[in-house]
Amino acid sequence: MIMERKRMDCPALPPGWKKEEVIRKSGLSAGKSDVYYYSPTGKKFRSKPQLARYLGNTVDLACFDFRTGKMMPSKLQKNKQRLRNDNFSLSKGKPDLNTALPIRQTASIFKQPVTKVVNHPSNKVKTDPQRATEQPRQLFWEKRLKGLRSSDVTEEVLKTMELPKGLQSVGPDMSDETLLSAIASALHMSSAPITGQTSTAAEKNPAIWLNTSQPLCKAFIVTDEDIREQELKVHQARRSLEEALMADGLARAAETTRDIDGKVA
Repeated sequence: MIMERKRMDCPALPPGWKKEEVIRKSGLSAGKSDVYYYSPTGKKFRSKPQLARYLGNTVDLACFDFRTGKMMPSKLQKNKQRLRNDNFSLSKGKPDLNTALPIRQTASIFKQPVTKVVNHPSNKVKTDPQRATEQPRQLFWEKRLKGLRSSDVTEEVLKTMELPKGLQSVGPDMSDETLLSAIASALHMSSAPITGQTSTAAEKNPAIWLNTSQPLCKAFIVTDEDIREQELKVHQARRSLEEALMADGLARAAETTRDIDGKVA
């Protein structure tokens, strides 16, 4: 790109300051020009805010025109008039449109635009893993199983298990079948110990004080007698299963013997 440079003294600034105008002679921007200022030490300034920060309070640049390099008193009057209009608008409660965007106040009276960043690649949203994995639980969902009966392959309804008398249900219209479903689901889905509803407030208003991680029953205590009775039931069930397996094995052996005798004969 071909450019023409013109450097001259700037009387509006302290002695030794130079103004340079660079005019573009070719390209799409031909005819346009850029203005720069050089300090006596050769430091280059590309904008009025840079110049104002460097000079500080030594020179009042309020009416200095960066393009022409001259002091423009009419420009100062316009700025004062605009400031009075802004103050008058604020007194009336109208918003100041000139300061709607974020601005940074520099050492001078000139405002510089600020880029407001609302999203950044390094920003991360913190989440609670426990809350993310734990789903809300519905109160009294076990009551949806009310009226359902399990059956064997012959569609004969199985006998319902009888719960100990020490287990008492909590909640409106709770039956023994619903309580059995609640205890069975708690044993299957939770690894925590089953204690029941330990808070006495749950008996007054289960809809508010109910602990959803425990079955719908009052707090209970498992005694040594309960454990012995359960051990006896398990022992009897195992004995019955053993007898059934032995009988099935003998029947299969007898059937195999008859088949062999029939083939030999």
